[in-house]
Amino acid sequence: MNRLLLLGGLGLLVLAAGLASLAVGSVSLGWARMAAVLGGAGDDVARTILVDLRLPRALLGLGVGAMLGVSGATLQGYLRNPLAEPSVLGVSSTAALGAVIALYFGLANWHPLLLPLLAIAGAFAGLGLLGLLSGRSESPLTLILAGIAVSTLAVAGTSLSLNLSPNPFAAMEIMTWLMGSLEDRSFEHVWIALPCIAIGLLLLLWDGRALDALTLGEDGATSLGIDLRRTRLRLLLGVAIGVGGAVAISGSIGFVGLIVPHLVRPLTDRSPSAILLPSVLAGAALLTLADVAVRIIPTTAELKLGVVTAFLGVPIFLVHLMRERRLW
Repeated sequence: MNRLLLLGGLGLLVLAAGLASLAVGSVSLGWARMAAVLGGAGDDVARTILVDLRLPRALLGLGVGAMLGVSGATLQGYLRNPLAEPSVLGVSSTAALGAVIALYFGLANWHPLLLPLLAIAGAFAGLGLLGLLSGRSESPLTLILAGIAVSTLAVAGTSLSLNLSPNPFAAMEIMTWLMGSLEDRSFEHVWIALPCIAIGLLLLLWDGRALDALTLGEDGATSLGIDLRRTRLRLLLGVAIGVGGAVAISGSIGFVGLIVPHLVRPLTDRSPSAILLPSVLAGAALLTLADVAVRIIPTTAELKLGVVTAFLGVPIFLVHLMRERRLW
């Protein structure tokens, strides 16, 4: 498919997803009331619902989805593994552990910003531990093994906090956060997440040429003038900062980074660099539409976003796995 046509189509899908996120909710506003609010007029009730509640949720859905999508595409290209996603490096798990620590010790009750800040700190702690375990090795296998060790340690810490939780209400709060959600987010959360996501996107989109060169192997990439050590550092920092900031706000949301590259790859020439920008747009649209789905699926309580992405992700992944397993 023509690249400009693909990007244009995905851009329209992102726009439609963002508008749907603004329009859908427990209170029907109608396009006329929404247009009046966006034009600077409109009634106070509509302005509160649209600007204070739905707009931050829509912006975070687009930003978090974009970050998860491109991080999955980058890691699959760098590690040359179609199953790679942010959790492979343990960054998502350590960010989740940082948030769980804030909930377990009641730090989140002191100030709502402490939870996302500790989650970001957890992502950087995971990055530091990953660097210690992998050392100076430039082998993707070493990085994967170190990431598995970091992720396993973080999951064990999270399980321990649930096991030793002082009361069932604290355990329920931890479990609710771990299932992922964009409900009740404000512009305070937007100002925390979006700068991290912007930095992460910039760092990951920088290395498209290096990812293409790595398809020839480490030696082939080095012969083409690629500095593998700097490439690895940019990739790790981009994933830690971007995914750490995203997970800090949304909670643990799986499968987006795994599925999105597989959805866009057949529409490109399959080179790692060619799927980066489409993965940004597709990830933003997918997560935002999933967030719209949690609001319209009839249930007694609103579904958690992580649950919906898991149910969407597994069948899509299995279909693409069966269809394209011989192409990798």
